[in-house]
Amino acid sequence: MDLNEIRARGLILIGCGKMGSAMLEGWLESGIPASSIWISDPKPSAWLTKTGVNINKTLPKNPAVCLIAVKPQIIFKALSNLNEYKNSDTLFISIAAGIQLSQLEAAISPDSTIIRAMPNTPSAIGKGITALIGNSVAKDEHIQLTKVLMEKISQVVQLESEDQMDVVTGLSGSGPAYVFYLVESLANAGVELGLSEDMAMRLAKATVAGSGALSMSSSEQPSKLRKNVTSPNGTTQAGLEILMDQKSGLMPLVKKTVEAAAERSKELGNG
Repeated sequence: MDLNEIRARGLILIGCGKMGSAMLEGWLESGIPASSIWISDPKPSAWLTKTGVNINKTLPKNPAVCLIAVKPQIIFKALSNLNEYKNSDTLFISIAAGIQLSQLEAAISPDSTIIRAMPNTPSAIGKGITALIGNSVAKDEHIQLTKVLMEKISQVVQLESEDQMDVVTGLSGSGPAYVFYLVESLANAGVELGLSEDMAMRLAKATVAGSGALSMSSSEQPSKLRKNVTSPNGTTQAGLEILMDQKSGLMPLVKKTVEAAAERSKELGNG
């Protein structure tokens, strides 16, 4: 199974919000014809109506892929409208957070090929990362096709077991919110120490964004990059002595943060 099969048999996208639109834009740019894509969305955007894809039209009889990109609260209602594909060889991909493979199999079919993928919010602008895991029916060709589709919006990692998805949720899924809060915290510190709100926020955003970009582009590990900018007895060292305190510093705090989010992910997955 590859992109040629999608071109021939079609791809269905259920839900086309920010993430769905980002994926669709990437697929169209990669050469998948608009005529091979069907969108089911109750409120198509103005941008979507101009793409040339099939919007809220009769779905193909034997699509190669059906990607579900709706909120977890309504995914089972959405799946109930796809009963005709339950016994087909259609590849189902779900990006609904917290919905486990066993739940998807119960709603679709244990014999269906199902892959669970989790892109984080920066994927909506092509800067994120997606973790994926398939059910026992999924073969390497299905995993590879899913990677190709998701790589249009993000980097992709393949998990060894579904249990790891809870940790992924706590780290990269919820992680953007942690980074946004870091930006808030840096800016707030600047304001309290005398900078204007606008200047402090500009400095904080540029510092976090630039450091992330440098970390991604460099062949050196973040720990080495940190050491490179830390002069002995300098200003950075003074700040890091607070931030790297083994008991009250950032690392133990982040560990607790990720653990809490991962635990909540488990709770949500268990209903």
